[in-house]
Amino acid sequence: MAHKVGITETVLRDAHQSLAATRMRTADMLPILDKLDSLGFYSLDAWGGATFDTMIRYLNEDPWERLRQLKKGLPNTMVQMLLRGQNLVGYRNYPDDVAEAFIKLTAKNGLDLFRVFDALNDIRNLEVPLAAAKATGKHVQGCICYTTSPVHTNEKFVEFTMELVERGCDSICIKDMAGLISPRECYDLVKAIKAKVKLPVIIHSHCTSGMAPLAYYAGVEAGADVLDTAISPWGWGTSQPPTEPMVASFKGGNYDTGLDLSNLVDVGYYFLGIRQKYDSLISPVMEKPDVSVLLHQVPGGMLSNLHSQLKEQNALDRYQEVLAEVPLVRKELGYPPLVTPSSQVVGTQAIFNVLMGKRYGRVSQEVKDYCLGLYGRPPAPIDKEILKLVIGKEQPISVRPADLLAPALEKLRQEADEIGLSDRDEDVMTYALFPNIAPRFLKGEIKAETLAPPKPEAAAGAVVREVPNEFEVTVDGEEFHVTVNAMGLGVAPEPKEGARPREVPAGGIVAPLQGLVLDVKVKEGDKVKKGDVLVVLEAMKMQTEVHADTDGKVVKLYTFKSETVANGDLLLVVE
Repeated sequence: MAHKVGITETVLRDAHQSLAATRMRTADMLPILDKLDSLGFYSLDAWGGATFDTMIRYLNEDPWERLRQLKKGLPNTMVQMLLRGQNLVGYRNYPDDVAEAFIKLTAKNGLDLFRVFDALNDIRNLEVPLAAAKATGKHVQGCICYTTSPVHTNEKFVEFTMELVERGCDSICIKDMAGLISPRECYDLVKAIKAKVKLPVIIHSHCTSGMAPLAYYAGVEAGADVLDTAISPWGWGTSQPPTEPMVASFKGGNYDTGLDLSNLVDVGYYFLGIRQKYDSLISPVMEKPDVSVLLHQVPGGMLSNLHSQLKEQNALDRYQEVLAEVPLVRKELGYPPLVTPSSQVVGTQAIFNVLMGKRYGRVSQEVKDYCLGLYGRPPAPIDKEILKLVIGKEQPISVRPADLLAPALEKLRQEADEIGLSDRDEDVMTYALFPNIAPRFLKGEIKAETLAPPKPEAAAGAVVREVPNEFEVTVDGEEFHVTVNAMGLGVAPEPKEGARPREVPAGGIVAPLQGLVLDVKVKEGDKVKKGDVLVVLEAMKMQTEVHADTDGKVVKLYTFKSETVANGDLLLVVE
């Protein structure tokens, strides 16, 4: 049956989250908002997801100010966010009062459409966020997190859809984070949903496997109403199907989008220039379809983050090993769909398993929480041996995870006041969401990261050669991979008094990963026992504990709370 197809444009959020680790600046969005607003998109995906964290962690930008500016520049188009259910825009469940206040404040600052999902498709984690979003009077879109596994079927997805409908959702999104859905499966799933509900159905996918454009067309023929696409310089690869080709494909037929191609081309030229600015952040791995995603199921945003995280750990050469480890961890943890935060839980554990040389030899706090049921109900039972290895004799919970969380907003407001933060509702909420990062951001201590300059364009006929910084060096017949970073000329200065020694002394405890020191649990002179937690790091958005490997006494501390440490940095000495 013929029907007009709507387009949700993702260039302001998911496109750069998938390709460039969510690094697009607000200043690069504002000049084109008038043009975007005039085109007639169904909505613009522009906020939420990883944007909040990235803005305060790396860009030194206020997420609330971005939202207000976006709405001011888009008066005629729905501004849409991705809300991670009870996780909001973070990586853990927040208390109900925090969730309700965040959603109310988000609507107040200009949001029009809440796209709400739970990583485990656990309806219990959506009840409060959906009710709070409905109470704002804004459009509420419920998501099915699509994945493939022995326990995920279309019948189960339709059952979950009905639970979303019962809770008042205004539309339904099939959220295919990793580009796994085939044309046949997309047609069948849309058809099955449409047979049960009369709400608009949106398809969100990625070009990671290369199937998404075909799946989109099949989904539209089955009755899908809206498609997520990204303007072509920010499309393809691990991002969404490109907007202009999709619009052209439907033009003049039964599913014409009504969008003007010449105007879209103008927008494309603008974002081509912006794309070049962020070239250094975009790996070639993210730009090309790769059917191996059907095996590892790593979604676009997670792929770019895995690449970025391994780069931070100086371990990019282990990328393929990590991808091979991901499906093993996912199976052992009960086949969670790989989307934030479960993608971080699984992905970070896969990195630990590869880099530490022993599977589950180091486990993040988040993996422990997941195994305890604190993220929700896994789709399938967790492997018994892994469960015992991770949580020992502790027992997983059976209640809604947020039921265990006491109201916290007023306490957090008091904490923010005590450390000298603003009492503005938005600033208090930023602190409530990210208490480890927000104080530095709100006090102006975060410096925006610097983008590498674009690669030089070669003159006609010229050959541009980049100076390499990675070498294979052979010493006495043994090969070493060496990375050389230019740090200036001359003799390296001697370390200042009190600085870390260059050699790790006996009893030295080093950082196992590059990360932020969240807490130092000991002080000089403390006696510790083997297994005691000494330091808590935030590495790759997950918390990891550094333990004492022997009984002893802390004789020297070399780190402090809020310090950023590199892999191998000396943290303290235990004798």
